[in-house]
Amino acid sequence: MLDAAIESLRRGEFVLLHDSEGRENEVDMVVACEFATAEHVSRMRRHAGGLPCVALDGAFGRALGLRYMHRVLSDSLGGLRGMVMGLAPYGDHPAFSISVNHYTAYTGVTDRDRSLTMRGMADLYSESDPAAKFAASFRTPGHVPLLLAEDGLMSRRRGHTEMSVYLAGIAGLKPVMAVCEMLDAETYSALSVAGAERYSKENAVPLIRGSDLAEYARVH
Repeated sequence: MLDAAIESLRRGEFVLLHDSEGRENEVDMVVACEFATAEHVSRMRRHAGGLPCVALDGAFGRALGLRYMHRVLSDSLGGLRGMVMGLAPYGDHPAFSISVNHYTAYTGVTDRDRSLTMRGMADLYSESDPAAKFAASFRTPGHVPLLLAEDGLMSRRRGHTEMSVYLAGIAGLKPVMAVCEMLDAETYSALSVAGAERYSKENAVPLIRGSDLAEYARVH
């Protein structure tokens, strides 16, 4: 299944990614930002329903000048510092940094605008001075949250952020990935793994389990 997922990503198609039962126990729709189109964002919105975000390699994020938002807020909120989430209920720190729009976006929230922002973030990876291009080409606050992968990826933190960036690496793609949680309109909660398996079969979208990806990372 991992081979099928890698080929799917290389074709600019989706894969489904489950973290683990002991963590968020959620399945995300994942696609490489370098291929992101308005149709991709529309499908995330209609078929997944969560929050479309961009997961970045941690070193690349630092090269852009990004920091984790919980650390930024801890330094700036003063008396409201107690509101800042250190660890989420599932045991990890949040991966969120700032949210952005591409400077040519209008509202930033439409499928076209968000896909433009996603592709623009991937384009930065090929820039000789990505920080300068980032500052010139994006505006914050925006409608696409940026997520920073932990250094060491699978060895340090096994969230969808790290797993999607790891997948990009083994697929030979830019480590800039669009991720979106799959929700269930009947239970008003995260889509179950069984529900994701049905979606996978009905739509020919490969499903990867975090445990299988962790084992691959351990071996390789």
